Amino acid sequence: MTELPNEVPEPIDLDARRARRDEAPQGSATDAGQTVPLSTGDVERMDTAYEVALDDETDTTPGAGKVLVPVDQLGMPVAVAPGERLPIIPVHLRPENLPATARRALARSAHVAAYHGVRSPWYGAKLSWFAGRGLFRLVGKQIAWWWVPNSVALEQAAADDRELKEWEKIHRQLKATRLWRGCVLTAQNLGLMISAPIAWNAAPAGLLAAAGVGAVAALAHYGRPAGQTLVGTAVVAPRFRKLNSDIVLRAYYAAGLGKPDKTDQEIRFGSQMSRDARNTGSQVLVDLPYGKGWSDVQGAREKIASGLDVHMNQVFLSPDKSSSRRHTLFVADSDPLAVPVGRTDMLDCKPRSIWRPAKFGKDERDAPVSLLLMWISLLVGAQPRKGKTFAARLIALHAALDPYVKLIVVDGKNSPDWLKFKLVAHRIVFGTHPSPNDPDPIANLMAILDEVLAHIDRVNTQLAALPVSVCPEGKLTEELARDARYPDLRVLVMVMEEFQVYFETEDQEVNKQIAAKLSRIQAVGPSAGVVIVSCSQKPSGVGAGDVARLFNRYRDNHAVRFALKCGNRVVSEAVLGGDAYAEGFDAATLPVGDEYRGVGYLYGAADATPTVRTFLADHSDAEKILTAARAHRERMGLLTGMAAGEEVERNARDVLADILTVLGADTAAHWEAIAGRLADQMPEQYDGTTAEAISAQARALRVPSVNIKRDGATRKGARADDIRQAIGRRDT
Repeated sequence: MTELPNEVPEPIDLDARRARRDEAPQGSATDAGQTVPLSTGDVERMDTAYEVALDDETDTTPGAGKVLVPVDQLGMPVAVAPGERLPIIPVHLRPENLPATARRALARSAHVAAYHGVRSPWYGAKLSWFAGRGLFRLVGKQIAWWWVPNSVALEQAAADDRELKEWEKIHRQLKATRLWRGCVLTAQNLGLMISAPIAWNAAPAGLLAAAGVGAVAALAHYGRPAGQTLVGTAVVAPRFRKLNSDIVLRAYYAAGLGKPDKTDQEIRFGSQMSRDARNTGSQVLVDLPYGKGWSDVQGAREKIASGLDVHMNQVFLSPDKSSSRRHTLFVADSDPLAVPVGRTDMLDCKPRSIWRPAKFGKDERDAPVSLLLMWISLLVGAQPRKGKTFAARLIALHAALDPYVKLIVVDGKNSPDWLKFKLVAHRIVFGTHPSPNDPDPIANLMAILDEVLAHIDRVNTQLAALPVSVCPEGKLTEELARDARYPDLRVLVMVMEEFQVYFETEDQEVNKQIAAKLSRIQAVGPSAGVVIVSCSQKPSGVGAGDVARLFNRYRDNHAVRFALKCGNRVVSEAVLGGDAYAEGFDAATLPVGDEYRGVGYLYGAADATPTVRTFLADHSDAEKILTAARAHRERMGLLTGMAAGEEVERNARDVLADILTVLGADTAAHWEAIAGRLADQMPEQYDGTTAEAISAQARALRVPSVNIKRDGATRKGARADDIRQAIGRRDT
């Protein structure tokens, strides 16, 4: 069995490819059968890779287990679809890539030279030691040659057989041979003793130096211990495992997906075994026996990996649209999820567009994954410290770099992760309790939600009034969102970190109001250009009664889900949904470890559900990007809200005074009647309120709840006199 080396080269940054930069659909990944053109960065990061058989003892293919093709040579393999012609000029030697190829070769040579230059003293010591060993070995060989090897054994054999004549004959021949060889060695040594001083005085110094170096090198090579080299390896060439049909069949039969001794239960192949388009692994189309389907193979993934003798993280299965029993098996050369994809390209600090896909990360096939934010809401869920905040912040940074986007940040955990968004945020809330960052977060949030709802109403009203020639489909367009004549028609992105805490405040009535407003925003917001990004480590079991119902509705209505490592299957289902689990996606099974932070399933963005490794933007990166984003907005005069120094406008609400107002001439009323009148007469403050909520707020202000007889029924309510007394006590 050939083992893989520990060192893995840096992956090719396919995300930098010029082709399909802006046209890639959300969640897109290049099909395995397509040839993908390499960019300058790709060519610079190419490295030598060798193909090695998975099982040397079982693979009888000619050349199995031997070096086949170094990928940076002229004969590098190029993945093409069946019947497609290979390129005449290799990709890395094309005119547009030739400078990058030269730079890569020079950089590699410089690294090798520096590596060996630092170690040259040690190499010199090893060379001297090996040359000394070589000299002694050479002298020993010559002495052994002169004395005739095995001569003693020949004489002893003749003596043992009591063959005196034979012994004498052998002895005479040995004496003659030793005499002749002694003369040869004597002549050799005399020649060296005479010629060496003459050459030392007559030959040019350069020639002597070259001859000395050659002699030392030859002696060092001769004296080198077996298995040792003089110099080390500056660049380790990775090796990948080669699959063949026998190995795949062994794995599938061992997993119980078929029976080789029954014709109707055999595993068959729908394509040839091949490398994928990015040369990162091997793939084949597999046809299961009749009666077996996608759910069977998805549940047997670990057993298939065991049969292939690789880690489960290297095995990826993709359903095929042509048949339920057909799927694609992809086996990566190494664990692709443990290889970071690097920092975000937003560090160039150039403006972005919310109408273009955000570059989110790369999938298990090293293909770029993008996410189009318009018309969707995104739910991000995971255990703590698994990359949840970093993933959501990556999306928020993309929105921040679009100067025309109004960004709202609601940080339920009041962490430093979102502090720098004050530079660009139209509105921002920190935590649930008063703090230096936010003296009244709950009131701020309520006002912000009212502002968002008002924004949605204004956008829909304006869109309805526009002519068909300007707004052909009756919804927001990129042109309208950037038109200075319509300042209200802006895309609004609202990011909520640990949003569940706002469903669990100390005031149940506040919980209901926040839940109702968030649910309404999510229901009607996307069509008006409101994008919601919600993060939670507790996506279920929140609240009770109406709050729990509204929380579940808010959570379940997110169109796109991104689940990183979850604690168990229940949490994974709450984030991804039950359909995702039925399709075989369980975020609780994602690998554990620091190298797997930022790895998760992106569900609902496209037909496929890729395992995404998100790009990295740490705290310092975010600050750099947000500073540039503020500069873009200031230059274009588009800095708004709290980032521009504006305060949140709050609708003042005096519950006692409002109850007196709706009571009018009545001296008392039931709580149900009071709540109904408040909702009818003051809907902007009391829409959706309940009798229990009004009663709780009034009693908290020392208004007694008493029996009131009205319309032939006696129920709890409030008297106008008691309310006036409570107002008087409050004002004194």
